[in-house]
Parts: sequence; structure tokens; C-alpha cells
Amino acid sequence: MTVTSRIVIDIRNKTYPAKQGSVGHVAIQNLRIELGAGEFVCLVGPSGCGKTTLLNLIAGLDPHFEGSIKADEAGGTLRIGYMFQNPRLLPWRTVRENIDLALPAGQDGRAVDHLLDVMGLAQSQGQYPERLSLGMSRRVALVRAFAIQPTLLLMDEPFVSLDAPTARRVRQLLIRVWQERPHTVLFVTHDLREAITLADRLLFLSAPPASLLHEVVVDIPRCAREDESEVEAFRQRLVTGHPEISALL
Repeated sequence: MTVTSRIVIDIRNKTYPAKQGSVGHVAIQNLRIELGAGEFVCLVGPSGCGKTTLLNLIAGLDPHFEGSIKADEAGGTLRIGYMFQNPRLLPWRTVRENIDLALPAGQDGRAVDHLLDVMGLAQSQGQYPERLSLGMSRRVALVRAFAIQPTLLLMDEPFVSLDAPTARRVRQLLIRVWQERPHTVLFVTHDLREAITLADRLLFLSAPPASLLHEVVVDIPRCAREDESEVEAFRQRLVTGHPEISALL
């Protein structure tokens, strides 16, 4: 796996061009973020503030912006994994085939075997997506994202629409795999409790045009984050101490 010591994201301007009868929309302006190696960062902000737009710029899906995305790297190019809200599994491929299609040529499949086992999917790898629950499909997408051994993993509200117990279980699995394989993660969510549970650091975006409003280090020990009272106490301190954040949620 390529080791990246730091990733600097500097979006000076992202504007969607005007359509007939309308004006252009400035989505992001003067937004600079630095991500450390192996850091788990959650991006929080109101709906429509540009969180998904930002991930698409980082992933190279939209090259039309002013700014730069740079990495300090050792030994190779930046490899980006992207886990979308929708699992995006090919219905005519099995679980294992969906994962294998994403792997770089020549990559050893033993890492996939381990990930499938951790996610409780080893017995389901021959099934087709139509036979999977939504929670299982999200776990398959998570395996696929980690299996390519990314230097940066982008996650766009990947657990939205899951029921609370399933979402909690998948978050636990995510953290387990991330601690085994500490990739740098940028995770988008509108759920502050989810962000506090997962992140080393929280980044809050303003309403459009999006800029960095505030950042907070989450200093709850990871072993204590399954205690919902600890997470809620941190949340209360945060929104009380920073009313500008509370207004966004």
C-alpha cells in the first residue's frame, strides 16, 4: 500500500455554470483541508452545502474547479477508493465478482478473503446482489472499498437509510477494518453523533458557497465511543460551545 504522509485539498472556487434563464451556482469557495496519514476525518454540514461535490472533486470525477489536490507520497501514486450512498453492485455479478472487478491487476486475493470473513460475508460471496439485504450490500461495498488498499478512502453517507442497529453494526465493522488497515478516510455525514463515534477530527462546512467553518478534535478514547452517553455528552459540549455549528444541524 502506498504511504501518504499528508493530503492537501485546496478548492479556491467550484462554480456550476448557468443554465438557460438562471445564474451560475458557486458551490465551494476558499476551502482548504489537510488530512494526515491514517487519519479518520468526518465532514459535517447541512444538506446541499457541497459535501458530495467536494468528494467528487477529490476523486477526479469533476475536474472543473479552481484549486489543487496534492499529496506527499512515498512509493507511488495516490489511490482513491470511493464508497457511495448507493452500494452500486452489478446485479449480474456475484458478491466476490463485484469485489474482484475493482482489484488492481495481480493483487493477492487473500486480503479479500480476510475482509469477507471480518464482515461476515464469507458464506455469501457466491450470492447475487438481489439476494442481499441493504445492510449486507453496504458491507460488500465496504469490502470492495478497502480491498483496493486505497491511500485515501472517500465515504459519502454510506450508512444512510439503514436502521439504527444495522448502522451501528456496520460502523463497528468499519472501525475494526480501519484499525487493522489504517487508511486515510474522509467520511461525509449529516449525523453529528455518527461523526463523533467515528472520527479523529470533525470538519464543519458552512452553507453554500461551502467553506471550512470549524474543526474539532474528538478526544473521546475509541474504547469509550460505544457508550452513547459519552458521545451525547461530547455533542452537547460541542453545540453549546459553538452555536454556529448548532445552526447547521
